[in-house]
Amino acid sequence: MTTPALTEQPARAVSGWAMTAVVAVLAATGIGLIVVAAVSSVQPGEVAGVVLVVMGCFLARGLTPVAPGQPRVVQLYGRYVGTIRTPGLQWVNPLARRVAVSTRIRNHATKTSKVNDADGNPILIAAVLVWRVEDTARAWFGVDSLDSFVATQAETAVRHIALSYPYDGPLDGQISLRQNAEEITAELAAEIAARVRPAGVAILEARLTQLSYAPEIAGTMLRRQQASAVVAARAQIVDGAVGMVEWALARLAVDGVIELDDERRAAMASNLLTVLCSEQPAVPVVNTGTLY
Repeated sequence: MTTPALTEQPARAVSGWAMTAVVAVLAATGIGLIVVAAVSSVQPGEVAGVVLVVMGCFLARGLTPVAPGQPRVVQLYGRYVGTIRTPGLQWVNPLARRVAVSTRIRNHATKTSKVNDADGNPILIAAVLVWRVEDTARAWFGVDSLDSFVATQAETAVRHIALSYPYDGPLDGQISLRQNAEEITAELAAEIAARVRPAGVAILEARLTQLSYAPEIAGTMLRRQQASAVVAARAQIVDGAVGMVEWALARLAVDGVIELDDERRAAMASNLLTVLCSEQPAVPVVNTGTLY
């Protein structure tokens, strides 16, 4: 998306307290002239008093209170003239329209979406993002509805990320949604930031809040994960057992405790591997005869 040429600029404003004093003086003077004219029946004084009161009321319309985190976008005859960010009572052209645009930090949680990952498996995914308005001009004039725009772009980015990567990477070094959470969230935040930049919005953080297989394949995928875990555990057990057997045979040969031929070395290695890799405790058989 292209970025609008309109950007935020400061609006011309003066202290509202000074203008409050001016309005009070005009109103007091006008009321005083009206009262004196009513008592002394002086027509010009009454007209001048009315003019001063009307002028004071007109100037009072320019008083604009600005709360922290609530700058005012100033628009005069349809043209953007600037933004008031200084908190406190300010005064601008009474004919200008002033709209409050919140720059406070906001949260948005996307709906749980059912999409297919890069391998075609249906998954459930949702995310939460922390954002705020940085450019009030773009936020007000660049999009029709800011909250709706951010919500739509966030859900679109979440779906795109889910379609780009598999849920679980079977190959070493392959990025997956489950195993590479930091990389995925960083890419998600960058994509959402690029999508909402035309609205003057900055993304502070984006995180996945839900990631799972869809219910129709969750049981099958769980069994596959359990099988992969069992295979990995078995491989580690066998690797350790082979190392222990090699160490035991080497120690026997070095220390000269017992001399074994190739056949009996093979039998001892088989017995040791059976004992070490078995899930059940071994039951020893005591040989009361000779070794051979």
